[in-house]
Amino acid sequence: TINADTSNGLVLTPDTSGEIKLQSAGTDIATVSSTGIALASGKGLAATGHVLQVVHAGSDGGSTSSTTFVDMGLSASITPSSTSSKVLVMANGIIRTAAVLRAGFSIVRGSTNIQSVTQMVITPSTLQNNSWYITQLDSPSTTSATTYKIQFQTNSSTIYTNDGGAVAAGNINHIVLMEIAG
Repeated sequence: TINADTSNGLVLTPDTSGEIKLQSAGTDIATVSSTGIALASGKGLAATGHVLQVVHAGSDGGSTSSTTFVDMGLSASITPSSTSSKVLVMANGIIRTAAVLRAGFSIVRGSTNIQSVTQMVITPSTLQNNSWYITQLDSPSTTSATTYKIQFQTNSSTIYTNDGGAVAAGNINHIVLMEIAG
């Protein structure tokens, strides 16, 4: 046992178990054995900035002529492993319209808007596909399941978050959630 003791400094205690126990102030942190390194329950590596998990969802979209933000039907849920974790939210897809308009996109965590952007969409008189993209690094400060969704709006005319029905339905819009160690 190797213990970083707060009173006596580094304390080494030999045994014949064939394992090395790493402790801090007498509390087990990890065990090293012939099978590898096992962290004690509730302990983790303090490596910030690493991707801990990735969640993806797709949608074939919908349409709106609303001038206020409404749900697009694109969402995903993630359960952070630590309250210090951050969640990188990235979403993209296709909008289609035959008008000159502004289309807005918003990332919502639960019922809280965490990011909104407005994209100018200028098109000719025929239906045309345009790409949209939104991203935000969020600090949800929870270890509970957290749902992120995309909302959209237009200032005039109808926008479609797919190809307007020209192609068979499929996942044209995407949301990716990445838990980043904090």
